[in-house]
Amino acid sequence: MDGFFPPAPARATLAVAVDALFRRYDTWFRRTLRKRYGDMADDLAHEAYLRTAAHEAEGKVRHPKAFLLNVANNLATDQFRRQKRESDHIAYSSALTFSSTVAPQEYQLILKQIVLALPPELRDVFVLSHINGLTHRESALQLGLTERTVKERMRRATLRVAAAMRD
Repeated sequence: MDGFFPPAPARATLAVAVDALFRRYDTWFRRTLRKRYGDMADDLAHEAYLRTAAHEAEGKVRHPKAFLLNVANNLATDQFRRQKRESDHIAYSSALTFSSTVAPQEYQLILKQIVLALPPELRDVFVLSHINGLTHRESALQLGLTERTVKERMRRATLRVAAAMRD
């Protein structure tokens, strides 16, 4: 259990709680969410009602409007983070694919110049990973950094290299 969800109440109790929340707050809630999140409003409202109803059925919600809005805001934040991770992953995974009529030797020279032009902190993790074949964990140990820092620097370095290769 993740601490967020209480034990699931009976289905009938949950249905009554969702219905009560919906009847009381739907007009205000959807209008507020549309102002903030546009097209995401309906999905956020639906999920927020379900999550809030579980707590409401247990009688643990003192301020339902605030609770609903907080749940919806957290869901939206999670969605934005997920979208950013997905777009970063796509950019990261396609970053070093390069198709051109450039000869392999010229390609290697161009890549070497681009890598050498990176800031030192990005260049170090890029070289350790792509040239020396170390994992993020091994690079972190060698550089005295956290694995998370190495991953972030690697992501930034790869995106810069890819952008330079496209130019």
